[in-house]
Amino acid sequence: MKRFLIIILALAFILLLGACSKKAAKVEPVQGPAVETVDEPVAQVEKPVLSEEELFQQKSLEELNKDQVLKMIHFDFDMYSIREDMKPVMQANANWLLKFPSVEVLVEGHCDERGTIEYNIALGEKRAEAARNYLVSLGLSAAKVKIISYGKSKPLVTGVDEATYFQNRRAEFVITKK
Repeated sequence: MKRFLIIILALAFILLLGACSKKAAKVEPVQGPAVETVDEPVAQVEKPVLSEEELFQQKSLEELNKDQVLKMIHFDFDMYSIREDMKPVMQANANWLLKFPSVEVLVEGHCDERGTIEYNIALGEKRAEAARNYLVSLGLSAAKVKIISYGKSKPLVTGVDEATYFQNRRAEFVITKK
């Protein structure tokens, strides 16, 4: 008898739950006053503009040389004197170096492929020396400027025409110390 009573109560409970679940109350949203949205411009956080000194301090030697802060100069065939059109480039290089007196630089002398190895090594050295002397004449300390000649061993471009030869007759400036 107890079992029968428990079964009947369980069935009644299940029926009652089933009936309640079918009667879902429908809730209507409350309508309040209309709210107007305003799009305000978001303040942009600007990155601080770094000074040339701060940029210099942040960059490594590799980055400075990759950015080519010091520009190369070119020479006429079989010559080592600084060309008139290269003097403004040399002045700009000197100005930059004078801003940063701790910098040391290596001037590399290069030649085109014509001539013997020995001749081009000597000519490359004269080109590097001419560039160093010009920088010294503009106020740099000679102790901060070293030279090396690569002759024709490190061409910038390859080819057998005057434009290629001109590009390879050069002096490059490599920053070696900050």
